[in-house]
Amino acid sequence: MHQMSRRLGRLVYLTAPLALTFVGIVLLSLGVAYLFIHAYRTIEGLPPILSVLTLQFIPRLWRGILLLAVGLGVVGYGLWRLSDLVVIPVDEHTQSPDGELVVGFQQAERPRQVVVLSGGAGMLVLANLGVRVEKMTCIVPIHDPVEYYYRAAGLFNFQNVYYVVPTPTPLDVLAVLDDGQQVDVRHVALNPALAERHVERLLLRDPAAAQTPLPRVVAETIRDADAIILGPGSLFESVLPNMLLDEFRQAVAKSHARKIYICNLMTEPGRTTGFGVGDHLRMIKRYAGFSPDYVLVNAQRIDPEVHRLYAAANQSPVYLAPEEYEETAVLAGDRDSQRRLVIEGSVVIEADLASSVIQYTATLENPNQSRAVRVLRHDGEKLTATILELLRRT
Repeated sequence: MHQMSRRLGRLVYLTAPLALTFVGIVLLSLGVAYLFIHAYRTIEGLPPILSVLTLQFIPRLWRGILLLAVGLGVVGYGLWRLSDLVVIPVDEHTQSPDGELVVGFQQAERPRQVVVLSGGAGMLVLANLGVRVEKMTCIVPIHDPVEYYYRAAGLFNFQNVYYVVPTPTPLDVLAVLDDGQQVDVRHVALNPALAERHVERLLLRDPAAAQTPLPRVVAETIRDADAIILGPGSLFESVLPNMLLDEFRQAVAKSHARKIYICNLMTEPGRTTGFGVGDHLRMIKRYAGFSPDYVLVNAQRIDPEVHRLYAAANQSPVYLAPEEYEETAVLAGDRDSQRRLVIEGSVVIEADLASSVIQYTATLENPNQSRAVRVLRHDGEKLTATILELLRRT
């Protein structure tokens, strides 16, 4: 019922033209009816088939009821089909350089509601997506205070971006490393001694907290979403912690929204050291209980000098490796029927998702001397365009 009301709600943009069309059809029908009445009363010897076509063998009252029922059914079916094709005016007042009125349109099938599961940095990257959808809701990680996100939203004046929290108070999340150590997941990256380690599993400091009831606003947000985006952001600190809540995990798994994972550009010291694309997806499947429908992987390569800087920090690019390929599939909507890779049940799409930015950092030869170097960062505009194109085609 909810999906039906959302679909029919698109027709609100066509209320006036539909009303005029309906009035015109009624007047046209009355005109045809009067012509038939005139013909019956004035013309002799009409063909018998005309009597059958005009249902003269049915009493007039029942004839009217039958025609009304059929007419309502046809109108209802027509409106339903129209709601799937309707376009919405975007800007009726945009003027072209030569003074002519330009009317822009966009499809009503654009994503209405998008949910983002990420940390502060990832949500900042995707902020541009908010102006391209009707509503973007960011669900804050369970260990982060929501005040941080509201301050960021006020600072950058985001549009159509909202924040909700999955728990009344922040919860502590522990990371169990491959050597058995248990560390607060927020502190792993801050300890250089752990840089070569990786996370084996996540757990709540208080196991009973997994039963925390999910707020209604969060449950409804997940239920109504057209797309759920995981990332970009730290896999173990930003994307997966909320999945430790039983009701949250079940709500996301049951959602009919398309689920998209934005894979990190680089591995994280102490968290995903040595991870490939498949390792990230296996962790999502382990804690979320599903494989994302699609995973976006950056295809842009970095130059050797930048690679050396990342390697010095125990970081390496997360690229597709041939040994991870499982099968190929054709993505719906691809005009060229290009075959896509499938890993852990997710369709993997390689695209240019990053941009080079200048960052001042110490040189390897002289740590006391800083210089400007190029590093890779997720590009918000590229991500937004890729996500919207993917949702449009699927």
